[in-house]
Amino acid sequence: MAGGWHLAQYNIARLKAPLDDPLLADFVANIDPINALGDRSPGFVWRHQTEEGNSTAVRPRPDKMIIINFTVWESVEALYDFAFKSGHLDVFRRRREWFEHLSYPFAVLWWIPSGHIPTVEEAEERLRHLTEHGPTPHAFTFKQRFPAPDAAPQLAVEAEA
Repeated sequence: MAGGWHLAQYNIARLKAPLDDPLLADFVANIDPINALGDRSPGFVWRHQTEEGNSTAVRPRPDKMIIINFTVWESVEALYDFAFKSGHLDVFRRRREWFEHLSYPFAVLWWIPSGHIPTVEEAEERLRHLTEHGPTPHAFTFKQRFPAPDAAPQLAVEAEA
């Protein structure tokens, strides 16, 4: 964990068909197992969910084919390990079967104070910021990361030692 900070992760996807369509049957069948895997992964803190136990019913945009995934982690590394070094990767590799390609940013990362539970509105604002300004400490990506707010001074101190 980066001091008193956690990493928020938000992404959207545009479904190729409604969730009850046979095209999405494998995706829907994997939602609960992948959420359970994430919940017990090292560094996992929180995930957005409704009473159904996931976020598939949440539609924050006028386009009702857009669904969300929203989690909080202790570090970028913990999220990265879950996303790309666990069983999640097998499902992630199949995303083109279920989701349309988006020509704009669909995932965003940002630092939050430990204990803060971010809102979907906050996440949408961060994704908008990333789309409008590119990666910044306010909203960034796996490819262009920024340290937690209190990590940069610590790194400078370690470099001087």
